Amino acid sequence: MYRCILIATDGSELAGKGLDHGLALARAVGAKAVVVTVTEPWMPAFDDALALSADPDMQRQYREGCERSAQHILADAAAQAASTGVECETVHVPDGHPSDAIVHAAGAHGADLVVMASHGRRGLGKVLLGSQAEAVLARSKVPVLVVR
Repeated sequence: MYRCILIATDGSELAGKGLDHGLALARAVGAKAVVVTVTEPWMPAFDDALALSADPDMQRQYREGCERSAQHILADAAAQAASTGVECETVHVPDGHPSDAIVHAAGAHGADLVVMASHGRRGLGKVLLGSQAEAVLARSKVPVLVVR
């Protein structure tokens, strides 16, 4: 049924439920898993009166912190996949917008299913922040399984 399942995670507890479900499904159908995490680009504050956002050292520290965080998230996911006997590739997309990066990664890795968690934002939070799951659902060329 599925040969390659792309699992998106941000390392949160809820995303962990999506990872658990995606790995269990991969194991059940004998599919390979590709676990992807995305770190967003440097975004200067709107009220940055001291121009700290222009400081190259702060930007470097931000990127290094993102890289460390992503590698930690992916190492944990790879260990979890190995413990369940699932072949797993890990991918970090730096400076990306999550929904765009997830859809692109699914195509680039030949995934035939995307698994991700829904963070369940409602009201104003949904309007302001949008829903990455909804954006992936709207643009994905392959089925998307959203785990709540």
